[in-house]
Amino acid sequence: MTDISSILGDEADSLLTHQCSSINAERLHLPGPDYIERVVMQKNRSPAVLRNLACIFNHGRLAGSGYLSLLPVDQGVEHSGGASFAPNPDYFDPEKIVQLAIEGGCNAVASTLGVLSAVSRSYAHRIPFLVKINHNEMLTYPTLYDQTLFASVEQAFDLGAVAVGATIYYGSPESRRQISEISAAFERAHELGMVTVLWAYLRNSAFKHEGTDYHASADLTGQANHLAATIDADIIKQKQATNNHGYTAINFGKTHPLVYEQLTTDHPIDLVRYQVANCYMGRAGLINSGGASGGTDDLHQAVRTAVINKRAGGMGLISGRKAFQKPMQEGVELLQAIQDVYLADDVTIA
Repeated sequence: MTDISSILGDEADSLLTHQCSSINAERLHLPGPDYIERVVMQKNRSPAVLRNLACIFNHGRLAGSGYLSLLPVDQGVEHSGGASFAPNPDYFDPEKIVQLAIEGGCNAVASTLGVLSAVSRSYAHRIPFLVKINHNEMLTYPTLYDQTLFASVEQAFDLGAVAVGATIYYGSPESRRQISEISAAFERAHELGMVTVLWAYLRNSAFKHEGTDYHASADLTGQANHLAATIDADIIKQKQATNNHGYTAINFGKTHPLVYEQLTTDHPIDLVRYQVANCYMGRAGLINSGGASGGTDDLHQAVRTAVINKRAGGMGLISGRKAFQKPMQEGVELLQAIQDVYLADDVTIA
């Protein structure tokens, strides 16, 4: 706790002692060692899905805690190989990506079909694989913002993956097609006994309004989470909420005054608590993304994000660029600093 408080600096007291008065923790289905038995076994999941979910929960430094630390490296497609790996060219090699996840003590490694198939015979039995089956490739000019299927669920299953992941750009003109595609893919994944993880992101230029970016607003991302749970995602990846009032500022859709008067406050933990509430009160686990690498402030930002997620009722963090755009030992240390938050008994649910 001393180390965590030191890293948080001036925010330590606010983040570590805050108590949520908006949606109390008793209403939530919180992570824990018995999460599968207490929550997931109420669902229609097959024994094979339960086994593969347990495989993820019981791997790495957070094994048996009910929390997750995942390493995602699909940015070679999303942002280009050069933009992603120039800071550390070792990670052009798929083996280095998997080794970072293992050395960092992660529960699983998430990457593309190409990356994970390149080393599957050497590593699929050593760490759980999550294959990201769709991507937004940015070589098309002019740039398009759409998610395209790069892999099938069957390909992921055949290389030994225990889970598949996908992105839906909620709010985009293409979102209806993406919802249909990924809903069908997740149905097939569950038939094969695989876990499903959805990157429930927002994408619409209108969500940037009068100088504020509402792509990370609690009300809009909360609704994206609700839609993700609706297509049966087991785990939902979401950007951590940093503001609110997206619906009212942009003046579209439907919301309710009580969302802002009673169910949220301006405190970052309360904003993320609303994200968790929209994941069926935690019946689908919320993992927040770690965000881009910012250089010297990465450790502070990573620990801060983890504290907010854990105290809000989230299930963990999925952090990539902050880890793999550094020398491996520094990346390992950052991943383990995140994990230390979830291992610290004194960092409690708010």
